[in-house]
Amino acid sequence: MRLILLGPPGAGKGTQAQRLVSKHGIVQLSTGDMLRAAVRAGTPVGLRAKDIMDRGDLVPDEIVVAIVADRISEPDAKEGFILDGFPRTVAQAEALDHMLREKGLDLDGVVELKVDEGILIRRIESRIRETLARGEPLRKDDDPEILKTRLEAYRRQTAPLIDYYRDKNMLRGVDGMAPIDEVTAAIDWIFQKPKPQATSEKPSKPKKIKEKIPNKATGKPPKAKASAKTATGKPAAKAAKKPAPKPAKKAAKKPARPAPKKTPKKTSKKTKKRR
Repeated sequence: MRLILLGPPGAGKGTQAQRLVSKHGIVQLSTGDMLRAAVRAGTPVGLRAKDIMDRGDLVPDEIVVAIVADRISEPDAKEGFILDGFPRTVAQAEALDHMLREKGLDLDGVVELKVDEGILIRRIESRIRETLARGEPLRKDDDPEILKTRLEAYRRQTAPLIDYYRDKNMLRGVDGMAPIDEVTAAIDWIFQKPKPQATSEKPSKPKKIKEKIPNKATGKPPKAKASAKTATGKPAAKAAKKPAPKPAKKAAKKPARPAPKKTPKKTSKKTKKRR
């Protein structure tokens, strides 16, 4: 799984990233952590970044992308990674796409944690009051004014990434104001891959359709055969279900009488004399 988490400060990206790391065995990649790790390791890219950071300048995109490229090539990132805090601009996103294509890799998706900025600020104010009531020191980011500045920077620089990835049909939105467990379940559902159902049935072969050949004498196509009907007008298939009537018995032939024999007529005496 290779994905990007987008969202303003306080949206809960870090919390959800850690849950995804634990469940899927992938690594979370933070730009700041990767830069510091590259500097400590003394890699060529890390040394270049150190010189720039020592001068107080921003590290250019090509160096950041090169550090990301080195990091995702390490063995622990083979199963996947979550990019948190990178890319921050459309230019960085385009450079990331180019680098992934060169490595033959694709992103599985981009998750936007949608939040209400007004509620985020009120949460910070509430957390400050609770921290002071316990007598504990405040964190550096526990400041409503600092949060407002960071939210403004997010809208200006990172928010255009939402349109960039939406145009690529890769963006999926999640309600970041929902309870943490519900947000986790929503992200899991997005990247859940349905397993193909096993079946023992063999695929049926398509039936061959006999092509009707036109009559050679007339050149006209043969007429479709009308379905045979019985005398009642019902189809022959239904009529066949009824038992056929038994044939009538033929009358027995009587033996022919012999023709009567013809007896010769007797001639009278008078007839004989005349002759």
